[in-house]
Amino acid sequence: MIYNLFAKEHPDSYVSLYYLDQNTKGVLANYETTYPYFSKLSPDVQATPLGKELAARLLAVKGKLTGRPYLDFVSTTPEGKQLSLKEVLSKNKYTLVDFWASWCGPCRKENPNVVKVYNAFKEKGFTVLSVSLDEDATKWKAAIEKDGMPWYHVSSLKGWKEPAAELYGIRAIPQNVLVDAEGKVVATNLRAETLYKKIQELTN
Repeated sequence: MIYNLFAKEHPDSYVSLYYLDQNTKGVLANYETTYPYFSKLSPDVQATPLGKELAARLLAVKGKLTGRPYLDFVSTTPEGKQLSLKEVLSKNKYTLVDFWASWCGPCRKENPNVVKVYNAFKEKGFTVLSVSLDEDATKWKAAIEKDGMPWYHVSSLKGWKEPAAELYGIRAIPQNVLVDAEGKVVATNLRAETLYKKIQELTN
């Protein structure tokens, strides 16, 4: 992402810190993607009040879910059937629980990256369970087809009141949680190449 590249090229700039902070809002702040860049900022920048606050938030979020048992939920598929996260986990080695919506621009831009990872590692036990925060079933299903997302999908069509999203404290999308076959959260908010490299590492 542009803000990560800016931070990498300008480690002494407060602007780098500001960009990183602005792109890690929400309960599941993007630790895996953001912390490596934050850690390379100059000591002076990290020592600012904002730097200390961001560091604390990233570390707290990492510890909040990573390594902990998953939280199960049941929601509705595009075909109208009930599907639980537990059921998906039982059939795969690693499951990415991906929170998104058809109306979410950043989500739609990230979808091709998820498709790439899915196609690369689906034969090695990786899958995706996308949880939509849509309210319109037609738009939800159309987006799935247009973006070519051939994995599990569920939604209660309640928007931000989606029970699964509330269970995981979702306040912004896209957000995701990677869970292994034992039901343990391996990582949160893996995006683009970070997601690819993580799944590659785990499945090799």
